[in-house]
Amino acid sequence: MKNVDTRGLVLFSRHYREQDKLVKIFTERFGKRMFFVKNAGKSRFASSLQNFTQLELLGTINDDGLSFISDISEAKPYQFINSDIFAQAYASYLVGLSDVALPDNHYDAPLYGFLMKSLDLIEEKIDMVVVTFIFELQVMSRFGAQLDFGQCVFCHRKDLPMDFSYKFNGCLCRNHFDEDMKRSHVDPNVIFLCQSFMAMDLEKLPSINLSDDLKKKIRVFIDALYDHYIGVQIKAKKFIDGLDGWADIMYCTVLKKKTLSNLQY
Repeated sequence: MKNVDTRGLVLFSRHYREQDKLVKIFTERFGKRMFFVKNAGKSRFASSLQNFTQLELLGTINDDGLSFISDISEAKPYQFINSDIFAQAYASYLVGLSDVALPDNHYDAPLYGFLMKSLDLIEEKIDMVVVTFIFELQVMSRFGAQLDFGQCVFCHRKDLPMDFSYKFNGCLCRNHFDEDMKRSHVDPNVIFLCQSFMAMDLEKLPSINLSDDLKKKIRVFIDALYDHYIGVQIKAKKFIDGLDGWADIMYCTVLKKKTLSNLQY
């Protein structure tokens, strides 16, 4: 048991007994911890313990059992993420991946910083799909998947179009495509972009404009990688997979309203 101050992100909360709550917070200094909040509805911390809220907290960390909050000196919610269904879905997915990638009570400041920067970019309305691609690819190593999309597993050439082989757990250049007739048959641009995303620093994220068609191809490829190498099921991901149809409906609705508005003048 130790009294500490640390930054953290509220991952989720759930009711415990009738009046109390358990709040899971990813702390910068002590990893993910479950905090007990007594009489949560009447607690002075109630408004600060909503999902997607950054905290500066003082509390008691217990390595065995629940931890406790003594004070919260600063609470900053992600306002856009909390107000936009698409942003909230993508943010929930990144939080879910971080949750399963890191065991509870394990320190991982780099993952904490990576998650926070990713959420910051979504909050700043940077393309959330691209941010998610980068996060998914770079976090794979924490599940034990060390993949290299930058060179051929046979000749190590980097200057030719590549395809991915699950048989060899890496890429084949076009000179070695016949080594695996069941290779992925992925657009070489997808492989190139995945390699770029693997090495990309979110602190220096360039402006990236990808066509919807290319995004769909990358999405299919990364989903296949996760199915084969990772095997985790995140509830928010299933929701995201169903959002494309809703996005099309919302776009058509807005377009229809604009058209009708124009017809009135």
